Amino acid sequence: MGSGGGSASLLGAVVLLAVLGPDHLAEGGCAGRCCHSRDWSCLSTDWSMQRVYGTCFCDDTCARTRDCCFDYFTECPAQDCVVGPWGPWSGCARPCRPSTRGRRRRVEQQPANGGAACPRLEERAGCLEYRDHTGGRCGPDLGPAFITSMAFGQKRPTHDSYGTPLDPGFCVEFTLQSRTAHCAVETRPHTHWTRYITEGFTVCVACQPPAMHNNTGSCQGDGLQSDKEAVLHWQALEVPRCAGTWRKVHKTQRCRCPPQHSFVFI
Repeated sequence: MGSGGGSASLLGAVVLLAVLGPDHLAEGGCAGRCCHSRDWSCLSTDWSMQRVYGTCFCDDTCARTRDCCFDYFTECPAQDCVVGPWGPWSGCARPCRPSTRGRRRRVEQQPANGGAACPRLEERAGCLEYRDHTGGRCGPDLGPAFITSMAFGQKRPTHDSYGTPLDPGFCVEFTLQSRTAHCAVETRPHTHWTRYITEGFTVCVACQPPAMHNNTGSCQGDGLQSDKEAVLHWQALEVPRCAGTWRKVHKTQRCRCPPQHSFVFI
């Protein structure tokens, strides 16, 4: 068996020599020969990681194909992708109506030698701005209650530009009456929260500035002016086809629902 393995390695070396020419073969393992991706010319003649002497490789994919030279992992250590911090969120694409905002981050170090690939470099999320391009306040009727995850509310400012504390707002509890099937099938990272919207459950929705109107002290669709029997409509901001109805339970100063069932008005 040993002589057969040696013959196979020798045959492989002869085939590669015939294809690539004698100048491509060199002695000495992977020292100075680390290559990106699959590179048939990135080879040497030495002991392989399989303990077979002959042709071995020093490219990114040799670890997967099990044909690296014995010193590949010391001479060509894995280099993971490194990304910078997220940039600021952009403004909403369109004012006075449900829209999207985005943010990006840059690659500071590309992966090499089988290192971890780069993570997502761009994120998009729903948003709604309450002033138009001229700075005027949007109209009072924006349709149903638009909601998103509580994580969005945690990033809202708590003070105005002069350092004055903003109104902390309030919370409204609702009983979910119905929801569309699209809520349960979302797989994008920033829309996973819609999968927890379940009929019959109680959910908490926070009303905070800037969604809370200064003149009325309420949020669009919060149902404070409706009786408890009224069926109200809501819509997930990031997933327009995720929508449904709910009934108001009561208004409270703080949201007491579990995190998965806590949202904010937009």
